[in-house]
Amino acid sequence: MSPDRPSLVASDVDGTLIGEDERVSARTRDAVASVVASGTPFVLATGRPPRWIHPVVEGLGYAPLAVCANGAVIYDSDSDRVLSAETLDVDTLTWLSAIALDVLPSAGLAAERVGVSAHDAATPQFVSSPGYQHAWLNPDNTEMSEDEVVAAPAVKLLIRVPGMSSQAMVDALAPHIGGRADVTFSTDNGLIELSASGITKASGLALVAERLGVTASQIVAFGDMPNDIPMLNLAGRGVAVENAHPDAKAVADEVTATNWDDGVAKVLERWWS
Repeated sequence: MSPDRPSLVASDVDGTLIGEDERVSARTRDAVASVVASGTPFVLATGRPPRWIHPVVEGLGYAPLAVCANGAVIYDSDSDRVLSAETLDVDTLTWLSAIALDVLPSAGLAAERVGVSAHDAATPQFVSSPGYQHAWLNPDNTEMSEDEVVAAPAVKLLIRVPGMSSQAMVDALAPHIGGRADVTFSTDNGLIELSASGITKASGLALVAERLGVTASQIVAFGDMPNDIPMLNLAGRGVAVENAHPDAKAVADEVTATNWDDGVAKVLERWWS
């Protein structure tokens, strides 16, 4: 990347932009405000679904475009509209769930679906099987049978095995699914996420960049986990926070301070202060 300012800033949310308290710090908010005031787009690129974007918008004081569900959904948080969604079809979901339960027989299954807005009441957005144990507090799921979980297209299939590392789950499952889905994880707490083949944060960010007339070389992107690696590779400058997974740090062009020490803000302040 040239020494000039980037033309697009993209950041992961959890573990990168926000701290363990899940709040946007004052320094980060100010740094993002400076980016936006200069006319440079700031976008979120997250594993979160659209319905979990609003607290980040409130913290930033700015409603950005968001690459959600690891690249499967492009969401305009300002207008509360899902602009596009790439889904796993029912046949693929059924096949993937059968393979997952064969390889990881103690697994619980869940699916992330999407409607036309963040809280589309016509679409049960997060559905899970009775054996699914949530990896976060205050889940907003609808429980149903395993067959029902995969009975409608979904932007993500989630597989959960408490007590097993996410990396070990990927190592066990990935050889069996070939190119029929993309497999990644955003926490090492026994949860892996499957998206349609070729769908990653990089593919979603590329769509946003094209929409905004920006080339990949003009992007600076921030992340911390394996689901951020494609995006860090795509960007002209990929930045990992110090608390990042070793694999994310290995592909980054730069490692900044931790998320709780305003690592994203410290890099942005080099161009916007």
